[in-house]
Formats: sequence, C-alpha cells, structure tokens
Amino acid sequence: MMRRFMTAFALLCACLNTSLSFAQTATATPAQEPAKPAAVAKNDYSNSDNWLCRPGRQDACAVDLSTTVISANGKLTPETWAADPNAPIDCFYVYPTVSTDPTGNSDMIPGPEEKGVVRVQFARFASKCRVYAPIYRQVTLTALRAGIAGTPIPVNRALAYNDVLDAWNFYLEHDNKGRGVVLIGHSQGSIVLTQLIKSEIDGHPVQSRVISALLLGTSLPVPKGKDVGGAFQHMPLCHAATQTGCVITYASFRATAPPPANSHFGKVTGENMISGCTNPAALSGGSGELHAYLGSKGSGVVANAEAEPKPWVKSAQPITTPFVSLPGLLTAECVANENGSYLAVSLHGDPAGPRASDITGDVMVNGQVLADWGLHLIDVSLAMGNLIDIVDQQSKAYMANAAKK
Repeated sequence: MMRRFMTAFALLCACLNTSLSFAQTATATPAQEPAKPAAVAKNDYSNSDNWLCRPGRQDACAVDLSTTVISANGKLTPETWAADPNAPIDCFYVYPTVSTDPTGNSDMIPGPEEKGVVRVQFARFASKCRVYAPIYRQVTLTALRAGIAGTPIPVNRALAYNDVLDAWNFYLEHDNKGRGVVLIGHSQGSIVLTQLIKSEIDGHPVQSRVISALLLGTSLPVPKGKDVGGAFQHMPLCHAATQTGCVITYASFRATAPPPANSHFGKVTGENMISGCTNPAALSGGSGELHAYLGSKGSGVVANAEAEPKPWVKSAQPITTPFVSLPGLLTAECVANENGSYLAVSLHGDPAGPRASDITGDVMVNGQVLADWGLHLIDVSLAMGNLIDIVDQQSKAYMANAAKK
C-alpha cells in the first residue's frame, strides 16, 4: 500500500517538473496527444456527499487523532484531541494526488486513500476552524503513470481545478457568511489552490477574508529578495504568526540530503525567481523546532511496506494511538543552494537513547531512497503542530482586526 502512495507522490513530482497545469491540457506532440475528453457535468456541491468534510458531521474529519508524546528519555505521555464546534474561522482544504481510480480523472466516490490523507493532513485543524474539504475529480495516479510510460490516457486537466472552483464558490455563497478562511493544500492540492488564488482571490475583494494560504509541498515562484510579485501580486509570504493575508509554503528535505541537481522541488522557472520557503517553525527566519505529528506505524500516510519503521521506543511499551509527537527531535531552517530553496530538516536524536533517533518519510522505490523527492510524503506532518499554532495566532489577529472595523 505504501508503495502505491510513494509512487503517487513521485509521479506527481514528475508532473510538476514538466510544468503540468491543471487548467490546461498537457503539452505533447500530435501523435502523443490523447483524444480531447468530452464535456462533463458540473458537480452539485449542495449535495453533502460531494464533501469529505463539513462542520458538524461524522465524516472523514471526525476521526481519532489521539497522540503519544515520546520524550527523549523514553517517557510516554498521552495527548488527547478535540474539535472546536465554535471555531471562529474556517479552513478549506484540497488534498494531494491519492486516487487510484483506473480512469484519467477520479470519480466522486472517496476511497480509503482520500479519507486517509484527510486524517493525516487536515482533520487536526478542526481544533481551530470549521473544516471544509470538497471531493474533486483530480488527475489520478493511473493517468500520471501512463503519461510517464509514454502511453497517455484521456485526461480532462481542467476538471480538477473547475471542481475546486465550483466548491469554493458554493462555500462562499452558502457557508462563509463573511468569516475568515485559511486555504490549505498539499502537492496537487497546492497547485490547484495556487491557480484559484491567482484567478479568483489575489487582488479581488474576497482576499480580505483569506487569513492565510498554506501551500505545502510545492514550488511557489517569488522574486529573489522579495515576498510578493511572482505567483501572486498581492499576497506576500508570511514572516510572523500574527501576519494575515499571507502565504506559508515550503518543500522539505533532510538537511543531510539536500535537493540534488535533478530535484523536482525547490526551483522554479523565470528570470530572477526563486521558490518561496517559509519556515513554520520560525517564520521570522532562522532555525526552529518542528512540532511534528507522525504516524505511529510509519509516515502517517499509510504503513511503509518497503521500510517498516523501527519502534518509536526501545522498551516494550506499546503505543496504541495513531500518532506520535517527538519533542526535541526535529528542527528546520529555510536554506538555498545551487539546486533550489527548501526547508532543511535536521534530526537531533541519540542513537544510544531509549527513543528512536530517526523518522520514516523518505520516498522509496525498490528499497532505495529517492533523494530528489526529499521528505515530500511528510511535508505536512513534519510541521503540523507549528501550522496549527500559526493558524490559531492568525485567527486571533484577524478577529482582533475585524473587531476594530
């Protein structure tokens, strides 16, 4: 199962590297170009079945997020979690490439892949915001795999974006009611949200309601030495947790395994442009401690069949929660080198200590780590606690500013 997910993210990276746009058809020679897909009907987002998460439901976001905090000395401490039914803001999430449907675009029936990634990347935000996660007809793993193999299948590349646009417009008309909202995406989800922001939000009146955008596991162009002017003209990178109307973005790599020359993340095209990097552990700059929520049985996406994780503690103490937190183990810093700009993740474990000194999350194929993918599988999990804290502080700042108007 993990092999499928690793292949998924690797394939998505390859798509990014060839500048795949979900609002256009892929570039190809006439002989390679698949038949143009037929027009399809719009989704009805008034139908609750077309949402993975909506407030007040028992759905993909209503899951067990309990955590075992593992101290460096091996002590285990349980950490409970609960959603806030009275959260003052909203969060709108677009999930990454996970669909294994056999067609070029996924259907609207969520499988364990869609529900599983919501649990890992989004459900925890319900402690700070009302959660909205539309199902959308994304480009599937099947399509990406076929394209890389040189045997493309029909894909409607505008469909993913148009679905999210329709869901966003429905949310604005029927659910938002003037509330502040945080946009959250990873990988394909970040690509779609980037297009949504460029086309519908940046410089438009609705921008005043966007508290922030968390565009994770992607390469977002910004001019060197500046915070705005690349992908967006009015939404800068975030440099403080109390700053609103800004963007948090990064792609993570181990500090000991920086992006190689063939990396698919951390670099962008365009003269004098750089891939934006904002460190959620230290938005003002420098290094900071990552508050990760990792899966107790692997990367947190699903268990890693190629490299089963070692126990989190060396004693026989069982860990029964789905997540673990590891204070003091991880720090991060935004770094730039000749191969790109990225979030460098450092480990500070003691191999002789009672707690595991390494993490699972590298992309692997046939037992080999693919350094050019970095820690893409756990981009979100690595900084989940930091991101939630930032959203909390941004929410308070946004509400305080709104109260003054």
